[in-house]
Formats: sequence, C-alpha cells, structure tokens
Amino acid sequence: AAAWKQQNLFFDAFDANFRLLDLYNAPVSQIGPATTRPIINNRTLNALEKRKTTQISKKDKDSNQKQKPLNVLLLYADDWRFDTLGAAGNAVVKTPILDQLAREGVRFTENCVTTSICWISRATLYTGMYLARHKFEMLATGRTVNDKPMGWEPLTNETIYALMKHQAGYHVGHAGKLGLRLDIGNRQNTDYFVNEDGWHYKKMFGRVWHITEKNTHDAMQFLKSRPRTKPFFLNVAYFATHAVDGNPAQYLPMKDSMKMYTNDTVPIPATATDEAWKKMPYFFRPYKYFGPYYKNEGRTRWKWRYDTQDKHQTMMKNYYRMATEVDTSVGTLLKELEEQGVLNNTLVIFTTDNGNFHAEHGLADKWYPHQESIKVPLIIKDPRMDPEYVGTTNDDFTLNIDLAPTILKAAGLEPLSTMMGRDMSDLYRKEKNAEGRYLHARERRY
Repeated sequence: AAAWKQQNLFFDAFDANFRLLDLYNAPVSQIGPATTRPIINNRTLNALEKRKTTQISKKDKDSNQKQKPLNVLLLYADDWRFDTLGAAGNAVVKTPILDQLAREGVRFTENCVTTSICWISRATLYTGMYLARHKFEMLATGRTVNDKPMGWEPLTNETIYALMKHQAGYHVGHAGKLGLRLDIGNRQNTDYFVNEDGWHYKKMFGRVWHITEKNTHDAMQFLKSRPRTKPFFLNVAYFATHAVDGNPAQYLPMKDSMKMYTNDTVPIPATATDEAWKKMPYFFRPYKYFGPYYKNEGRTRWKWRYDTQDKHQTMMKNYYRMATEVDTSVGTLLKELEEQGVLNNTLVIFTTDNGNFHAEHGLADKWYPHQESIKVPLIIKDPRMDPEYVGTTNDDFTLNIDLAPTILKAAGLEPLSTMMGRDMSDLYRKEKNAEGRYLHARERRY
C-alpha cells in the first residue's frame, strides 16, 4: 500500500457527493465494490482491488499508525516582516535555506501577530493567549493595578515550555531572546536555557561573539547534548534582525557579511514620503498638541534610520545581511538534525515576533496595526503533512495565538482551555469527521 501511495494511485477517487476520498487510509467498506463506485479514475481500479484483498489486519494497522513522537524545532526571529524572504518575492534579500524550507513545507501568506510588540508577542507565544488574557502589558513589569506592577500573571506551569517538559515528557530548550526580562519558570521548565538579548557584539568566554553566532552555538549545544531517548522541543529565539536601540549604526552584521548587497539598490517604499506621514491620524503627532516631550517613537526611529536615501540604503542592507546570517544559521541547525537522522521526524516552524516598518508611512520599527508591522512570515515543515500541500502557500488568516496549540498537538497534548488559538496542522492534513469521511484542509472553515 505504501508503494502504491508513492506512485500517486490514491488521489483520484471521489464519493457519491463528489468529495475526495483518501484511498490509502479509508476502510475498504467505505470504498465499496467497483460496481457501486460512482466516480473513480481507471488507473486506480486494479490497485484498489488489490488493496481490498490484501488489507492488513486491524492489529497490524493500529501498530503501524503508532508514530514516534515528533521533535519540534521553533525558529523564532525578531523584527522580521513577512516579505523579508526570497520565497515571498523579495528580489534583494538572500534567504536560500528558508526558501528551500518553504518548498518542503507550507508558507502562510496572511500570518499576523495579535500585538506587534516584542514582549507581548512572546507572551502570546508562551501562553497561546491574547494580551487581554495574559495581561503582560509592559516589559519586565506586566500591567499595573493600584500602582502595583503585577509581573507575570499566567501560571508558570502552563507555558509551552512547562507543558512540553512536564506533561509531554520532552527534552526542552531555549536558546536566544526570552524577551520578558523576568522569570517564568525558566530553569524548572526547561532542560537547557540561555537568554541573550539586546546586543549584536559582546565579549565573553575569552572572545568576541556576534549575537547570531552565539544563538547558533547555543542551539547546537542543545542538539548535540540532548538525550537520544526523548523527543525534544527547542526554541531558537534569534535576536536578529532587531536593531541595537540607541546605537547610531542600529544594525551591526558580522564582518564577513559586509561584502553582501554592496551592489544592490533596495527599493524605497511608495509610502516613504513626507506626504504619507502627514496623512497619518493626529495622534501620531502628539508633540504638535501636547508639547515637545510627547514624541512618536516610530517617527523618532525613522529619523535614526531612514530620513535620507543614503541612510535608508545603509540600514536596509545591514538589516538584510543580518537576515541572511539567520538563514545560514538555520541551515547549520537543519544539517545537524539531518546528520543525527531525526530531521524527517521533526516539526520545523519558522516565524517571528512582529514585523517592521522600513520607512512606510514615515515610520520605523513596529507597534502599529499596519501590514508592515503585524504581518510576519510563517513556514511550517511537518512530517505529517499530506503530499499535496508540500511546496504550497496558504492564504488562510493565521495568528501567533495558533503557535502554542500547534506545538502542543504535535506533542500529543490537547491545548489548555485558556489558549485561544487553533492547531494549524488542520490546514495541511486530512482529518476524519464524525461520519468517517476524510476532510481536506481546504474544505474546512478555519
């Protein structure tokens, strides 16, 4: 049966209501005898009869359906918007590894974050909740009630780290930016934890590191030292392509990357004009109404990065260099998994915490609910993916609240009732409904 499936013999049969049947998994009783099949491709007829007469026993079938637990590798970059990918049509940036990952999985074209702020978006990742429920409004302090900072309010034993470690029995690691500046059970809920945030170059352990180099090193340490008897979950939380706030250079790539993009010209966005800025609502210019101390941070950072065309070219090329460095790092990690023989049993997810204005509307950075700010890349490569979805794009409206349920379901756990998203694997896998019919993801209302 597996050989027939590989020969594409099981994708042309429909039931009486013109609904596509999964002829590999559907019971013979559902397929029925040849005389009653209303629609079927002739090239599958002989294979179906053979499938019917050689059906494996229920015991063997149940045994074959028991799969090894999936490993989960989350590649989580920073301040990286949806179109900073070659696969998304960007003609300048070089991301060959991520482009290949998209060809081997599904790229979601309408994926957004619910709140485009680093710590809020990360709290959503860890909890599967909107800001309204997790309430982590401000970095390090959370919300304030009666002049008292509330800190981290969700239960620390209900984050994806805690659930994957203590409920699913995974070996759990975090390498990179946690992004909260407080403890959410970091050590007790992980087996490996390294938090690096806020720098591009730093001297440590007798040498100078670049942040992406350090992120890669830490992730490799986890992968090489992990026990082979347990599945793993690793969040590689790259600090790139986040700028170093307050540094005039903003983006500081590795020295070897500086030879890239030297002869390229990065297009200036159509809305990167003073006219577009002046069309923004009045509250984008609080200084005009409340005095000079009330500044728009997005406009301030626009002046740091994009207020001249030469500066715009310099900043964007360095931004793209850092993106390419992350792409190279992803390739290193995937190669390690391949050499360990576990890549084909690993759910790989690439996404980011928020987007970024590249001078559109006269702004820089994120925060506001424009597409440039809230729309982020999402690529999923899943060993369970049905072949017809491999290498495709999906334009369903997905959100970062869907990440936690997707990860937990891959590990065999049901999402908590407090989680507000849905398992995205429903969009690229077939599923039985109550009548036993196999539904295609495209038939579902997401």
